[in-house]
Amino acid sequence: MVSGKGTIAKHVVKEHNGGAHRFSTILRDVLDRLYLEQSRDNIQTLSTVLRKSFGEDMMAKIMYHDAQKDEHDIVIVDGVRRMADIAYLKELPHFKLIYVEADMEIRYKRIVSRGENTDDAKKSFSEFEKAHQDESESQIRDLKNYANYVIDNNGTFPELYKQIEDIIKENLSGFAGSGVVRQ
Repeated sequence: MVSGKGTIAKHVVKEHNGGAHRFSTILRDVLDRLYLEQSRDNIQTLSTVLRKSFGEDMMAKIMYHDAQKDEHDIVIVDGVRRMADIAYLKELPHFKLIYVEADMEIRYKRIVSRGENTDDAKKSFSEFEKAHQDESESQIRDLKNYANYVIDNNGTFPELYKQIEDIIKENLSGFAGSGVVRQ
């Protein structure tokens, strides 16, 4: 949560004419269609129900096809949270898993100020810490062991962008199909 994945995606889209896809967009679209609030609880509940009903890799399959169809040279897939998520994505040509980490206190300040979900602005720090025990967050830390790159996002925007630019330069000959996760 709020480690900087979206900021990275926006940067790549703006500066490199990249494409970006978010796992949560699928869930937000369904919640909108059901006329339900886009709260973190509703998003997590829907994710759990869909994965249990249609398979742990259901959303990864969707992201795989979306990224595969995307015609941009650089494609960011934001919100990888489970090993099942990378099972399909790693089949994309030139896939690189990027793990983004930031300190808990920094991420808490970001979530409260950004207010992306209806319940974020009023979340206490202890509620934020507790949310990291949720099913949707439980496997993220292990993904760091499978990452091609680890980004530290405890600094400034220019420091974050430099790390991204270095990764892009290193992989210039085909960066499409990158996954971005957070811690």
